[in-house]
Amino acid sequence: MSPTGNAPSPSPLENYRAILASASYILAEEDTALLKRDELRPVRLQLEYLKPELTFIEHAVLSTIVVFGGTRVIEAPAAQARVDALREKAARDPANTTLGRDLAIAERVLAKARYYAEARRLGALATRCQREGRREMVIVTGGGPGVMEAANRGAFETGAKSIGLNITLPHEQNPNPYITPDLCFEFHYFALRKMHFLMRAKALVAFPGGFGTMDELFEALTLLQTGTVQPLPVILVGREFWENAVNFHHFVNEGTIAPQDLGLFQYAETAEEIWGIICTFHGLDPENPKV
Repeated sequence: MSPTGNAPSPSPLENYRAILASASYILAEEDTALLKRDELRPVRLQLEYLKPELTFIEHAVLSTIVVFGGTRVIEAPAAQARVDALREKAARDPANTTLGRDLAIAERVLAKARYYAEARRLGALATRCQREGRREMVIVTGGGPGVMEAANRGAFETGAKSIGLNITLPHEQNPNPYITPDLCFEFHYFALRKMHFLMRAKALVAFPGGFGTMDELFEALTLLQTGTVQPLPVILVGREFWENAVNFHHFVNEGTIAPQDLGLFQYAETAEEIWGIICTFHGLDPENPKV
């Protein structure tokens, strides 16, 4: 025992090794345990802003087209295969109401497979603005499957760059394989991800989708309605879907929005229509857009 009655002091060599192994000796910028503490949330928010921002500057990404849409909107062959499999099962078990419901949903998903093709074509059309080292109208998606994959894929197949802003979720969502590797990000905070979607946006295109699509759409419409962001075209693809999903006129009739608020968005059916609306809004030639 030491004269004070405590445990024996370590040797200087043992103490030196303990110093080097201590968490306090890790450089703050390399201390991931420190960065994950609740008190460091402001720093993490700043980092989630700065990392994409600096990368966009380095890659000369000057403006974007934001594309949202359902993860369950898939290519026609895959959708058809699902329908065929369910039809076969339902034929063997016609009394199974669950199979009947699943088949009806699969048939509706198949009917929406055309939107995958349109998003893919839009991704290719938008690459006309990437020239001479300037990257305008770069496709940016949520980075996931479905419509997002299709838009990234269209850009990928032309050899152009596109962006994916993925998000950490309780259930894993991997980025689709068509995003430019250096422009694929994973966010923890929805708020920072939303901000990066709109900071460079020249247009927002919403294909049929679910809660996530609705969330992003109404956020953008609110910012436009309140004049918080610069005007930009919001294009809803598939009038039939949107008019069944959201009764916008009901908002007007109930007095909860102004009639002119219906002018905040337009409808389109094809990639060419979408591209034409975007180019008209910004005064560009769709065939030879010089931003």
